[in-house]
Amino acid sequence: MTTRRPANGLTRRTMLTTSGLGLAGVLARPATAQPTAEESANINVVNQFCAAFTAPLDWPRITSHLTDECKYRATQTAPMVEGSAAIEALVDGFVGSASVIEFEVVDTWARGPVVVDDRIDRFTLPDQQLDIPVVGVFHLIDGKIAEWTDFVFDIEL
Repeated sequence: MTTRRPANGLTRRTMLTTSGLGLAGVLARPATAQPTAEESANINVVNQFCAAFTAPLDWPRITSHLTDECKYRATQTAPMVEGSAAIEALVDGFVGSASVIEFEVVDTWARGPVVVDDRIDRFTLPDQQLDIPVVGVFHLIDGKIAEWTDFVFDIEL
């Protein structure tokens, strides 16, 4: 009995071996890649930024992490504001009277210049306690936050 080889030289055995090795390589790869140096640095900037939100609000410390033209959207449906002064006015209008402010970062990950954090923003206001689940999306340029959008869930603002 003679074995016929295809004109391109690819046999069933070669195809199965190659496919098996490729599958093994995919399965052996970690599910989440380690962040690059740039991504780690960007995660660090966002974590420092979130840690800066304490009462009373220290705006020079907070804005040191922002570009001069930083854009901020407080919720997925809110209009975007631009610049440190506009961001300060918006945030102060909402939580400036809070006696306790904490951004608890639950999880953070990055892809290049974009950092995503899952967090709980806590505010103790004179008449209420707010624990707001938030997903923040940050775009960084040269180590500073250039754009920031918060996606707020399970709360009516």
